[in-house]
Amino acid sequence: MTPTRLPAWLAIGGAVLVGVMTAVQARINGSLGLALGDGFTAAVISFGSGLVILLVLAAVLPSARAAVRRLVRGIGRQIPFWMLIGGLAGALTVATQGLTVATIGVALFTVGVVAGQTVNGLVLDRVGYGPAGVVAVTLGRVAGGLLVIVAVVLCLTGDGLASVPWWMLLLPFLAGAGIAWQQATNGRLREALGSPLVATLVNFVGGTIALVVADIIHIALVGAPERFPTEPWLYVGGAIGVLYIFLSASLVRYTGVLLLGLASVVGLLATSVLIDALWPPLAGPPLGAAVAAVFVALVGVVVAVVPWRAALRRRT
Repeated sequence: MTPTRLPAWLAIGGAVLVGVMTAVQARINGSLGLALGDGFTAAVISFGSGLVILLVLAAVLPSARAAVRRLVRGIGRQIPFWMLIGGLAGALTVATQGLTVATIGVALFTVGVVAGQTVNGLVLDRVGYGPAGVVAVTLGRVAGGLLVIVAVVLCLTGDGLASVPWWMLLLPFLAGAGIAWQQATNGRLREALGSPLVATLVNFVGGTIALVVADIIHIALVGAPERFPTEPWLYVGGAIGVLYIFLSASLVRYTGVLLLGLASVVGLLATSVLIDALWPPLAGPPLGAAVAAVFVALVGVVVAVVPWRAALRRRT
């Protein structure tokens, strides 16, 4: 069945919203990790709460129950195993938030995510891994990706990195590469199931299992958190994750992996700058450099979008 057309401006706006929610979730999970003194436990709480929300929705919605039945029947046949492990990338992202964001800030966390997401988005589109199939790596897309990399470099200016351990930059890069792969994988699963909600549920089941195993090992080595904070807002990261992963799985077939990543980067950078300006972290780029990076990233998205929209008009 031919998918319903979605206006380009709406698809891109939704992708920007994915970035906004990612930045907000990063700050919440980072703050929870700092309050607990344990980023792994914070990640389990975030992913686990999202899983509970999705299980309730899947139980009460008839369309979701039908998609779950299709999932069970299709595993190993129409739905290969690799479509079920997108949650591993989500687990890495949430764990990275809990381990790094309170120290380096949302903007600097975004630096690594942007780099990994842009590089892997280009690769995945070129090989046709996403549900949109092979998306040509045109000059506009390459130029847009390079401009986003320039935005990353701008965020690295100043002395904000002097006290930051190297692994706090490496983990966000790996998380960003994982996000691009996760978006493509969840998009493929959504196509197979006909349900973004159940595709998101599968993501949360796999991610929660991986995080619980990692947290058990971590607690065995260093002990459990001594106390849990009482502020309710520290526990809404999972609900936000449900929203943006659901939205990503729905949008990727209209945008391709790279464009989804680039547009979400605009929302992510802009929101991260605002959050860090209002709530300064222990380390991070200067505010002026961060604002310049947002502008350059926005130009990069515009450059990448122009050939994509032309191709869309020719197709229709």
